[in-house]
Amino acid sequence: MPSALPLGLPAPEDGVLPPESASGAAARDFGLYVHIPFCAVRCGYCDFNTYTATELGGGASQDAYAGSVLAELELGERALEASGVPARPLSTVFFGGGTPTLLPAEDLAAILRSARNRWGLTPDAEVTTEANPDSVTLDSLKVLRDAGFTRVSFGMQSAVPHVLAVLDRTHSPERVPQAVQWAREAGLRVSLDLIYGTPGESLEDWRTSLSTALSYGPDHISAYALIIEEGTRLASRIRRGQVPPIDDDDHADKYALAEEMLTAGGLHWYEVSNWARTPDDECRHNLAYWRGSDWWGAGPGAHSHVGGTRWWNVKHPRAYADALGDGRSPAAGREVLSAGDRYVEDVMLRVRLREGLGTDALTPSGRKAVAGLIADGLVEPAAAFAGRVILTFTGRLLADAVVRRLLPD
Repeated sequence: MPSALPLGLPAPEDGVLPPESASGAAARDFGLYVHIPFCAVRCGYCDFNTYTATELGGGASQDAYAGSVLAELELGERALEASGVPARPLSTVFFGGGTPTLLPAEDLAAILRSARNRWGLTPDAEVTTEANPDSVTLDSLKVLRDAGFTRVSFGMQSAVPHVLAVLDRTHSPERVPQAVQWAREAGLRVSLDLIYGTPGESLEDWRTSLSTALSYGPDHISAYALIIEEGTRLASRIRRGQVPPIDDDDHADKYALAEEMLTAGGLHWYEVSNWARTPDDECRHNLAYWRGSDWWGAGPGAHSHVGGTRWWNVKHPRAYADALGDGRSPAAGREVLSAGDRYVEDVMLRVRLREGLGTDALTPSGRKAVAGLIADGLVEPAAAFAGRVILTFTGRLLADAVVRRLLPD
């Protein structure tokens, strides 16, 4: 089942933010995340805030969902204005889930149209939807393109049937090239999501998935190590001994293979788990998260951040719709990040990027730690001498350890 929301301070019913949230906002990018919490089948490894039809229960309507999101966008416009946050056009919009494309393409288009009417889009705005390969058609992708979508991210995960079976993925491998072809015909950029380290996946299985994904000519590939989340079906199967546990050495070997093959295939890494064909193909929405920009998160369980204030919505679609139906913010809680909190997050996220982190942004103890990281082969010496902390390949494998050494005790 979905993981629990964090604890936090009460969030006001009108959604108005603390005055300090507006400080410097005009200089920050502004994005929109729209969470679509519906899935045809719950994957065994997933603890995202998603629901199948049988899990929704009474009072939660997938057909009426777009209307609830439109109500939150209206509330968001009012709340930001009342908070003194200057209106800015959206530089990125990202529909995630769940499976956004389980909704009719016309519903997704209506949500994007409302966002454009309220805030506007920058001329080069990136607009992405996630999709399962079996949840799109050529016609639906053309509707999205005509509405202003520029990019689609397909959950491929693996090209090997027995690996997909362990993950409870419902699409067949043969569906992926068809979906990619349709996206190309519709004029959309294509990203593919892959997962490595699934129990029972061999190194050759992973090689097959990488080579197959590359053969489709995507603009972008994300490759994530499988994490076993407590409470998921896969965690229970491992605990009962039905499938083998994951192995850190296996993850390292598979990450190394991904770096080798994706680089040879013409993609470059720009974040530890992400590779793009050109800088224009990098996911700008995710980069905004990693760089600490502002975004409004709409939908059940969605998180938002504006100027150091973070808040999160109630999780269940029924509670979400009820709050908005009553004219209340669906926020369940919020927190105002201290300068120390923001520093920690900045180091944790920026050090994972190819552009790295400026050493002038570190505390004295952090700058002192850089010499040891160079000696251990974890950061690039030339970059460090030029004032930036950029991970070596070994550093990428040990990114969490690098972060711990850069942060104060």
